[in-house]
Amino acid sequence: MIYLHYFAGLKEAAGKPEESLPWTSGTAADVLQWAATTYSNFDFSAVQIAVNEEYVLETEPVKPGDHVAFIPPVSGG
Repeated sequence: MIYLHYFAGLKEAAGKPEESLPWTSGTAADVLQWAATTYSNFDFSAVQIAVNEEYVLETEPVKPGDHVAFIPPVSGG
């Protein structure tokens, strides 16, 4: 099981701030692909991925128990 966390517009598109997903092994790219397939209305073009509160590359392994966050770009003024 891994724990997915959505922020900003991604949270609105999913209709929830977080969820859990049965998981045995894979990479951050695999999780991103699952999310893109599951939530086709997400715009993942500039999303950052964090695993256990650290930004990672898509090649980062994701293991059961990990927390994966999808963080969209944020603009400020």
